[in-house]
Amino acid sequence: MSWRDEAPRLAAVRRTVFIEEQDVPEALEWDDADVDNVHALALAPDGTPIGTGRLLPDGHIGRMAVLASHRGRGVGAAVLLTLIEAARERGHDVVELAAQLHAIGFYARFGFVAHGPVFDDAGIPHRTMTLRLHRHRGA
Repeated sequence: MSWRDEAPRLAAVRRTVFIEEQDVPEALEWDDADVDNVHALALAPDGTPIGTGRLLPDGHIGRMAVLASHRGRGVGAAVLLTLIEAARERGHDVVELAAQLHAIGFYARFGFVAHGPVFDDAGIPHRTMTLRLHRHRGA
């Protein structure tokens, strides 16, 4: 889905998780890249946005966020799998992301491997993680 079509709902989740919950400065959260990315949006049964993430044209996954009230229920997994499939459809052989340290185990369950040193992003420690994609049969 595109930012142009869903910006208010995508932004609502990111504002709650990153700006309000994690104290990421607002100026660091929003960037011009949103327009050029593929976005995933998870909705509650009543249509409330509860999770999001984005895939950059270069195969980076970012801005993964799930509202606290919906964590541990498979929302993040659904968003991540949607973005991985989008990367595969776009011909990427590898996807990469910057994982907050507390989320490394989550991404590892999907085959992502952490490498490199811990680094700071918006005051939060992260590590780079990559996943080599396997093509679907017949692809």
